[in-house]
Amino acid sequence: MDTQAQLLQRFEQLNEIGTALSSERDMNRLLEKILLAAKQITRADGGTLYRLAEDKRHLHFEIVRTDSLGIAFGGTSGQPTSGLFPDLPLYHEDGTPNTGMVAAYATLTGVTVNIADAYAAQGFDFSGTRQFDAGTGYRSRSFLTVPMRSTHEKEVIGVLQLINAIDRESGAVREFSLADQHLAESLASQAAVALSNRQLMLQLEELFESLIRLINIAIDEKSPYTAGHCQRVPELTMLLADAVDATREGPLADFRLTDADRYELRIAALMHDCGKITTPVHVVDKSTKLESINDRIHLLDLRFEVLKQAAEARKWQEIAAGADRAAASEECAAFCRRCDVDRDFLRRSNIGSEKMSDEDIARIRSIATAYPWHDEQGQATDFLSADECENLCIRAGTLSSAEREIINNHIVATIRMLEQLPWPRHLRRVPEYAGGHHERMDGKGYPKGLKREQMSWQARMMGIADIFEALTAKDRPYKPPMPLSQALKIMEKFRDNGHIDPDLFAVFVNSKVYRDYARHYLDAEQIDC
Repeated sequence: MDTQAQLLQRFEQLNEIGTALSSERDMNRLLEKILLAAKQITRADGGTLYRLAEDKRHLHFEIVRTDSLGIAFGGTSGQPTSGLFPDLPLYHEDGTPNTGMVAAYATLTGVTVNIADAYAAQGFDFSGTRQFDAGTGYRSRSFLTVPMRSTHEKEVIGVLQLINAIDRESGAVREFSLADQHLAESLASQAAVALSNRQLMLQLEELFESLIRLINIAIDEKSPYTAGHCQRVPELTMLLADAVDATREGPLADFRLTDADRYELRIAALMHDCGKITTPVHVVDKSTKLESINDRIHLLDLRFEVLKQAAEARKWQEIAAGADRAAASEECAAFCRRCDVDRDFLRRSNIGSEKMSDEDIARIRSIATAYPWHDEQGQATDFLSADECENLCIRAGTLSSAEREIINNHIVATIRMLEQLPWPRHLRRVPEYAGGHHERMDGKGYPKGLKREQMSWQARMMGIADIFEALTAKDRPYKPPMPLSQALKIMEKFRDNGHIDPDLFAVFVNSKVYRDYARHYLDAEQIDC
């Protein structure tokens, strides 16, 4: 029997265990801690933790431990219980309660069962236990089976079953004392609270993430390109975060992320572009410079055809008036060739590129006034309208300055949307992380013009992930997929010109984060380094 000092020590252990359980976020580790704590305070050699299945008609084996046999399944052991331990039925096939199984009995009645010797117990079926003992040479003797009852629903949500209490002095198997039972019941009560709270938190997190997915589905309905981006950036962000967390040298050697930190960053990454739900579809999906509701390049094709037909008509009019047939035909053919060359040039310019030269822009402006044209009212006008000329002269990509402002405004909308939410303490930095992925290290980013020292590491990580995903994406309407080597060269330029964080980019490259990402999200022909 324990002395008063020993009992006090065990109660102190129970308090420490309760604190540890309340702070554990990972469900597998929580379940494991519950069972190991129960074994510790009762000095049990073995134990099993069952959870009530969703159908509420079975108990599921979550954790199994027997120290003397070296048995460890479930939890962090790396050995799953599924397939090895079938669920324990709470009811027979005819619907009657399965009170012959001690764990089922404790679940159905909510009563603790303390058995001194299983082989001599009356009213319970221990044939499975005897079979286990025969196969392993083990001797299952004392059993303590304690139901875990949730506080808010007042129902049993699981069972702790402890086997073979070990005497502190002799090391022999003894029965579980009344003190053991009370301690185990107290622990089961605390464990049920921790487990219920964690289950409730998981349900709330699942609901919250479902709402995020709902927003992304809404964006998907507007633009499949943006939706793919919204799914891939979080994956790349977390790959980089894990690589930084694993770094043990350099400026980031002391950087560490807890599970809560990772969850907060993941939520921010999932929501980093939620403001795009306000962005017009014709801007998001603009694949050519002249695209609006449709691609206006076809209007230019039609104009050139009209010019060529007019030239053909003039040729025959001149010939009918006495002009030299050969000369008139050659003049018409030369004009038509010029139209074809200029038309092909405008088609190429309409596609967009990384960089349009000054010469090309000057040529577009020249073509704009080079041909005679009349509007629908018959008034003389430029061959290219001011809007068409402006769009065709876009230096990089397909968006005009006004359209770029519309796109850029999505981050303002994102911040405004996220700042309206009543974030709990462990997610309070989500708006900052999500809202900072378009800032630059040199302060030339948007929307706030923050500099490197004003930004968190997490926001800088998302900036790298956002850019790299955009460069290598294979579902953009305005460009072909880019190979890794080309994307990395562009990223190096961004590092050198103060766009992205150099220390994070070093980890991105040295840890081969880009290769891990590429294996899952890029085509094989893109992976060239």
